[in-house]
Amino acid sequence: MHEYSIVMSLMDQCEALALQHNAKGIEQVELKIGILSGVEPALLAQAFDTFKLETVCNDAKLIMNIQPLVLQCRDCEQQTQVNERTIICPACGGNNTLVMDGEDMMLMQLILDT
Repeated sequence: MHEYSIVMSLMDQCEALALQHNAKGIEQVELKIGILSGVEPALLAQAFDTFKLETVCNDAKLIMNIQPLVLQCRDCEQQTQVNERTIICPACGGNNTLVMDGEDMMLMQLILDT
């Protein structure tokens, strides 16, 4: 499960940001998770709850915003959002698409306890 290593890196980032801003703790961690990021949200939440103990995130709530896939079709020039793992353009059925969003995972916001 690579979600464990992702959460360990996330905890390191949270610790550094809390230290940088002289925070006592972190109340909320908000993530954007693309549907094609390769991250399984349920496993990530489980790993977060496991690894947050005895860290600056001990009392933190995890908010995960799942980002749909945004495709740009090179054939019909339509830009569409899809909530499944596909590269097929829903407008024309072609596969000559470019993924515009939905492949990454990003830390969007921390709410610090100062």
